[in-house]
Amino acid sequence: MDSTPPPSSASPFDMVSSALGQYMPVDGAAAAAGSADPQGDNAARRHVPAADATPARQEQILGAVNLDPDLRITRCNLDAPVFAGVEAVSGRPFVDLLPPWDVPTVTRRLRQVLETGEPHVARVQRLRRGDGSQLVVSMSILAAAPPQEGLTVSLIAMARRLHLYAAETAIGTSLDVGETAQSLAESLLAWGDVTAIDLDFAVWTGEVAVDQPQGRIRLRRAALVPDRAWPDGYVTPGDDLPGDASRLLARAIRRDDAAQAVVIPDRKTIERVLGSARLIRALVPGDRAAGVACIPLVLEGAPPVVLGVAEVWRRADRPFEDSELLDLQELVARTSHHVDLARQHQREHTQVLALQRRLLPRSGGDTIETASVYQPATPDSAGVGGDWVNSFPLPDGRTALVVGDVVGHGLGAAATMGQLSMEARALLSAGLAPDEVLEHLDETVSLLDDAESGLAAGYSALGSTCCIAVYDPVSHRVTLASAGHLPPVLVPPDGPAGPVAIRPHPGLGAEFALREPYDVHAFSAPPGSLLALYTDGLVEDPALSIDDGIDRLTEAVSAVHPWDALQQAARRVVSTLAPRRRRDDVTLLLARLIGHRKGDTATWRLPARGDAAARARTLVSELLGRWGLREDTRDSVLLVVDELVANAVRFADGPITVRLIRTGHGLLCEVGDTGNGRPRLGHGGLLDDGGRGLYVVHGLTTRWGVRWTDTGKVVWASVER
Repeated sequence: MDSTPPPSSASPFDMVSSALGQYMPVDGAAAAAGSADPQGDNAARRHVPAADATPARQEQILGAVNLDPDLRITRCNLDAPVFAGVEAVSGRPFVDLLPPWDVPTVTRRLRQVLETGEPHVARVQRLRRGDGSQLVVSMSILAAAPPQEGLTVSLIAMARRLHLYAAETAIGTSLDVGETAQSLAESLLAWGDVTAIDLDFAVWTGEVAVDQPQGRIRLRRAALVPDRAWPDGYVTPGDDLPGDASRLLARAIRRDDAAQAVVIPDRKTIERVLGSARLIRALVPGDRAAGVACIPLVLEGAPPVVLGVAEVWRRADRPFEDSELLDLQELVARTSHHVDLARQHQREHTQVLALQRRLLPRSGGDTIETASVYQPATPDSAGVGGDWVNSFPLPDGRTALVVGDVVGHGLGAAATMGQLSMEARALLSAGLAPDEVLEHLDETVSLLDDAESGLAAGYSALGSTCCIAVYDPVSHRVTLASAGHLPPVLVPPDGPAGPVAIRPHPGLGAEFALREPYDVHAFSAPPGSLLALYTDGLVEDPALSIDDGIDRLTEAVSAVHPWDALQQAARRVVSTLAPRRRRDDVTLLLARLIGHRKGDTATWRLPARGDAAARARTLVSELLGRWGLREDTRDSVLLVVDELVANAVRFADGPITVRLIRTGHGLLCEVGDTGNGRPRLGHGGLLDDGGRGLYVVHGLTTRWGVRWTDTGKVVWASVER
């Protein structure tokens, strides 16, 4: 059966308008037109007959707005005093009456009713007044009766109880301290002309001081409504309150007694309490402000925890009533826990970002230039912590580039990320190859996921990925290994760009049946090459395949000019490729490979014979003479080379490789052999010379160590010049 009313039926607008007489007096329009004073509401109600002055009818006020198909106002009936200041003008878009953040949602609802004809009923909504304050209403959207087109929006303003409910709902939508305080200040504006939220400074850092002396409380302004140009000297958001002002407001937030609201009723008392013109300029919002209610934000407990204080300022003609103070205290009490949740979130966010900052790549040095960009999926800690990049020089002159994607986000993922990153750095610095490092990381992830540590903590890192590349600035080669990570993109100076061909491998912590030895891929990277390491958030797009995303990255990185500033180029690449609606972290590490100049390095290959040390001293001495080093530096380098070569001849078979590298601050001596023994400092007696040669190396160098190769080992030592 068709339930559409006939054309002669009254429109929803007419029906709503006719019902207004049940909720407002006949002269209500005149009262509203004659004064925008919020007390006009009470004045109008005094004319209502006693039989109709029920509490329900005093709280509920009905209004109606008619809209055309373009969602512009055609007619309105908002004559009730409670709607004073809501500028519903014919021809104006209805969404101009809404807060900016509600416009998309309400617009979608309006158009949905236009298209389907199905009403949208009882939406809790805020309307903006011309003075910046807001009115909470219950909004219903109805389709106009044929043959008319458009919509009718009915508005029911429920003065206090609905406002309390809606305010609590709105305040709990954010985990940011500033946004939560701003929402609370906007809600409190229904009871005053100006509202401010001052929070204990510890809240901003994620901590709460419970037992500080009253005189040492430090308050910072978190929110101020309305947002307008304030006079010089007045405390605005982000400013700390003067110390003596904090002591005065601390009367409302005593930590040694039950926190209660404090009301200063008139301007004369305010001036007497504040005591100085400087404090009046800092705290009192203008000459018309005459009374203030200070309501503490308290978390119930033993002892109670005080987070700060809310201030509601009024003009002289609007004194606070007891019922209003009860409403204010109820709203602040209901929403204090939201501020505490934001505080806890701020603490976690600070911890996660501290881990991220510790892992950001430092300057690459003379042989490599690096730049990185990290963008979390969301600006809070819920979207931080999964992806990480790092680049750092190794003690033997090479540079490590590491990128990883830990499963999940938040503090658990950030803690795992920090542990894996630091472990990778330590193992690489100890001389392990990239594939050996990944084997250790695989064991670590499996260990973290056992029943006693990982799963008991409610977090699992199984399936995390990692890619490690080590750049040798002398041979201009990169050694790379990957655990389930996307391949890096290489842009050589004189060749085609593209992803590095690496064999796929499961992520870290895979089951034993899936584990295979990690492949090591080595490739040439001539000076001027650009290497891009990244995480999947940069190249994943629902509309494209992952291969298309990597091709887009290759094209963007290929467009980086050799003279471009690398950090700016990295930001440009991310802004070009990153999806607008990110579902994952976006991470990019660009490395411009420079290497050592040919004249700064020398390599000799010697047979493992008894005269190898003498031959090495002769070759090195000639080179140091050409380099023009000081005599004391030459003597130290010759002693180091002699000891390292003699040790290689004694304990290894096969040829010996001697390499000398001139760096910015000294010389790097390397001696490679085919042995697999690890040189150690000896602790023998006077006649036992085993390992005593390394004491000479240890005393003449700033650092020395061992790295392992496919054919043996390399012992290196750094000498200052």
